[in-house]
Amino acid sequence: MRNKVTIIGAGNVGATAAHWAASRRLGDIVLLDVVEGVPQGKALDLLQAGPVDGFSGRITGSNDYADSAGSDVVIITAGLARKPGMSRDDLLAKNVAIVKTCAENAAKHSPNAVLIVVTNPIDAMVYTAFKVSGFPKNRVVGMAGVLDSARYRTFLAEALGVAPRDVNAMVMGIHGDNMLPLVRLANVAGIPVTDLLDQDKLDAIVTRTQHGGAEIVNHLKTGSAFYTPGLAAVEMAEAILTDSKRVLPCAAYVEGEFGFSGCFLGVPVVLGSGGVERIVEFALTDEEKKALAESEVAVRKQMAATGL
Repeated sequence: MRNKVTIIGAGNVGATAAHWAASRRLGDIVLLDVVEGVPQGKALDLLQAGPVDGFSGRITGSNDYADSAGSDVVIITAGLARKPGMSRDDLLAKNVAIVKTCAENAAKHSPNAVLIVVTNPIDAMVYTAFKVSGFPKNRVVGMAGVLDSARYRTFLAEALGVAPRDVNAMVMGIHGDNMLPLVRLANVAGIPVTDLLDQDKLDAIVTRTQHGGAEIVNHLKTGSAFYTPGLAAVEMAEAILTDSKRVLPCAAYVEGEFGFSGCFLGVPVVLGSGGVERIVEFALTDEEKKALAESEVAVRKQMAATGL
């Protein structure tokens, strides 16, 4: 039986995620949106790329959650996007209502699915989906660290003049200004970046990573990033659908790991068929612990603002 992936929200992020999911042959795809005609048109356009790209399977656009029934993975991208001058927190109140509706319907029609939340502010929205869906913690996960780490790796690769795929680096914590790009563990083919770049350059890369989303928003002016967020969500979905046990940084529910409990926080996890199979815990320096604690404070503030 073919896998089934539903993507809720047919805007830039959702449509791009559908594109990446089709090109990676993840299975049948349902693109859902409240706006009539938009998911249908985008799905039909993407379906017609099959003969050129070589993928096959059903790609359906719909306004009806019933068409998502039996999905293995549901990716929630629906919500308002940032504009210049807006923080991710500015989106919280409006996007809570949207994500609640998405999560309720996903749980109703696909009770065994894994939910991947992309809507900003991600750490609050994945908490919203968790509370509303009633799903166990392992089947609700937020996309943030994969995106932030991709930005971090890109900036390091540019500075070093090397292939981005050879840069190993991870970002933990909140998807926001308090995120923690780990410098100590970043390396190029095993060589620590601290041996290759001076501290001032590394500090500048960390700052650029922390504000990477805003940099794109300021360029676009009428929206936010979508190519890499869409692919990051699909990379997570692929790990789940193929049970490949990928170790990826994601917003996962912590219960004592790294000294925190009762919230979603960006941490490295093992993703497999069960969703978040475990959190990969390791020793942090005092400075890293302090930075992660600042992320946790910011996350809890967002959680409280959801009213859930």
